[in-house]
Amino acid sequence: MEFMENWQTIVKEKEYNDRLIEWNKKINLVSRKRTNILDLIEESKLFFDAIEFKDRVNILDLGTGGGLPGIVIAIHHPETNLMLIDSIQKKVNVVNDIIKKIGLTNAKTICTRTEELAKIAEHKNKYDYVVARSVAVLQDLCKWSKDLIKPQGKLITIKGGNFQGELIAAKKLLYVKEIKVKEIEDKAIITVSF
Repeated sequence: MEFMENWQTIVKEKEYNDRLIEWNKKINLVSRKRTNILDLIEESKLFFDAIEFKDRVNILDLGTGGGLPGIVIAIHHPETNLMLIDSIQKKVNVVNDIIKKIGLTNAKTICTRTEELAKIAEHKNKYDYVVARSVAVLQDLCKWSKDLIKPQGKLITIKGGNFQGELIAAKKLLYVKEIKVKEIEDKAIITVSF
């Protein structure tokens, strides 16, 4: 049974790669020069280390773009509920198409800005985790996420390059309780507790 589940996951990853690259020719979702996104899929798996997966955990993918990391999480963890948001409708349309075509039943989308989502009662303090990849500076991610995350929830993001200034700024925010940084090669997984 485990072999079949692993095989289905690999097939869905490949299908996701192919569909995103096809869409990328029409709408800029990742670099136009890319012929595949397999490295971005692998990078999205770095989020797995920071998430405690259990049934019905609610995860918000903030600024999903072409569905990274949300679709990858949904493929590997069907027990989770994912909400993928982006403020650009054509990107949300692409993600909706991909979700439908690869048969993900645990992922949904909303086209809105994060600041607006926090004003909608059903989303306030709903999420166990907010994940974000290549969206904004850490202090902005904290500000946008704080009202969406449940008590004891976490914001998780991946940063590369020099992000020390962002860490300093985020640590000064009164609502940030703790920031953990885990370095992996040339990237860092940053986990913020509120």
